[in-house]
Amino acid sequence: MARKIIAILRGIKPEEAVALTREIIDAGITLIEVPLNSPQPFDSISAMRHAFDGVAQIGAGTVLTLADVAALKAANGQFVVSPDCNVEVIKATKAAGMNSYPGVFTATECFAAIHAGADGLKLFPASVLGTSGLKALRAVLPSTIDAYAVGGAGPDNFDQWHIAGANGFGIGTAIYKPGDDAATVRAKADAIVAAYDKVYG
Repeated sequence: MARKIIAILRGIKPEEAVALTREIIDAGITLIEVPLNSPQPFDSISAMRHAFDGVAQIGAGTVLTLADVAALKAANGQFVVSPDCNVEVIKATKAAGMNSYPGVFTATECFAAIHAGADGLKLFPASVLGTSGLKALRAVLPSTIDAYAVGGAGPDNFDQWHIAGANGFGIGTAIYKPGDDAATVRAKADAIVAAYDKVYG
């Protein structure tokens, strides 16, 4: 199954990117994000794209500017995740042939993102919005748009977010923290996949 889980590898280094990404993919997660405030993020993205072409989708997070979008495209990235709803970034992302997942919190931001062409919505910070906030937004959002809960959503509460209307999740430190070795990352990824499949499988 194509799980709607984005693994957020904040702080990952190019020399470890391929090995750790392989563990995550083998566990069953095929959406991999390298935030741009990581060391040499475009080097990691390029290496991951080369290693896992056709197997996983590799993108960037914390994408804030049009220059970031252009640099990601040059690195063969496939999707953009942002913490904010920047309509120009969304449009540039789509024009470059990449998927767009902007950060939103309010109904106004959600619809601005949708009208600009977003492929999915990053509900951030999900811990502040809460499941009740998502449920209220879901009452007015198109059923065709995916909502990813990011920040405060994890394997211990996937079920609650599912009931509220979340389609997927962005998972950060629960899957990778700088310094984690391959075995640690694999164990975390396995636990996340098991919890997701129990709720969404």
